[in-house]
Amino acid sequence: MPINRYRNASLINGGSARGSSNANLIYTGIETGRIRSSNRVMQQGERLDIIAGQEYGDATLWWVIAAASGIGWGLQVPPGTSITIPNIDDVSGVI
Repeated sequence: MPINRYRNASLINGGSARGSSNANLIYTGIETGRIRSSNRVMQQGERLDIIAGQEYGDATLWWVIAAASGIGWGLQVPPGTSITIPNIDDVSGVI
């Protein structure tokens, strides 16, 4: 079963829409050292979903890498961009 990034997010304005505060938790966890991570530099032709599939066995977790890297929500990141890959065990309680 895929992991839903909105599972732990609170409802917005009492409605049914959910916000993604999980991305902020991941980024903050990286910055404070609570979430272990590794870094790599994007190469020509790489995409975050492919890297997530290689690292986590689940390409739908591309957003975890994007959140940790503070790069927004694009699957394609320019070559030469440094990305942060969180340790999946450390983020499992957040995602």
